[in-house]
Amino acid sequence: MSPPPGRDPGGGSPTGRSPSDGHAAGGHMAGRHMAADAVAGAGAVLRTPPADTPEAGPRDSPAAPATGPRSGPVRLCELRRLEEFRAAEELFAGIWRPPPGSPGPVGMEMIRALSHAGNYVAGAYLGTRLVGASVAFLSAPPGRALHSHITGVAAGRGIGHALKLHQRDWARGQGLDRITWTFDPLVRRNAYFNLSKLGATLVEYHTSFYGTMHDAINTGDDSDRVLALWRIGPGSPGPAAPDAGSGPLGRAPEPLLVADGSGRPRTTSTDAPTVLVELPSDIEALRRTDPAAATAWRLAVREALGGLLAAGARVSGFHGRSGYLIDRTPAHAPGRAPEAPVRHPGHPPVPDTNSQESGNR
Repeated sequence: MSPPPGRDPGGGSPTGRSPSDGHAAGGHMAGRHMAADAVAGAGAVLRTPPADTPEAGPRDSPAAPATGPRSGPVRLCELRRLEEFRAAEELFAGIWRPPPGSPGPVGMEMIRALSHAGNYVAGAYLGTRLVGASVAFLSAPPGRALHSHITGVAAGRGIGHALKLHQRDWARGQGLDRITWTFDPLVRRNAYFNLSKLGATLVEYHTSFYGTMHDAINTGDDSDRVLALWRIGPGSPGPAAPDAGSGPLGRAPEPLLVADGSGRPRTTSTDAPTVLVELPSDIEALRRTDPAAATAWRLAVREALGGLLAAGARVSGFHGRSGYLIDRTPAHAPGRAPEAPVRHPGHPPVPDTNSQESGNR
């Protein structure tokens, strides 16, 4: 099980980790969403009606079973008991692997407090074993938004995807119309999961969002994060095709940032209205084997993607599972219909976007 980067994935992702396969959805401490397993087939997922009291144990969601190549039920439910919160804390620590003696990304006390205050705390069980968990809290604008802080999954079978859909259904049940989270923009699988599988869009780029991080997934790199926005209200658009918006007559987008023959980033000069910002194939492995190349990718994506988002460009999809497809047309240009801006707590107004949606930490 190779560790995935980011927090809800979906996430998420910093502190929002996205759902992932033991790869730290979307998920979500901002940027702590792990989404790797979300592209796999899901086993049977059981969601039963909620209990009314904490004493009744975890509250399961409405029934919506799914089947995949491997059988066996996975139960999704809200977590309500101290032992369940402790299991979630241990799950997150096992995925992100902090240094010995250091706390994991989210402590049991905080998980318990968020749950008690009416926020989203849920888990996925395979038999009696907790194999996935997600923590999210209500955010601005009041009564409309949920911020997914961390989501992590320690098994495959599409559990990360199932957790994000469970989170979406919970948010809709609260009358909310959007979910946000942060994730590491360099992680291909999380970007593909968040944009192409869920239909989120990217609305902000944050440099060194968490400062220096020392867990096994993020150590040795700056903690840059992008904020994902998933609109879930009535009439919200669904996921785009992987190559949607590829350019006139379906032609491949003009590359703005690509990998050269040695696997390092190379910026090109182009005035095309739609461009591709490619990502390294496996940034986590690159951090271990070639830290200088990993740093070069961080700086190049920060300049290309971060600069375009700051200028009002729109990420319209994830092209061919290789990189971000970006529409350079300014958000307020003639012919482009603006949306109401999204305001995220503590951040400047988010550029207008037309959205689609573990995340991640």
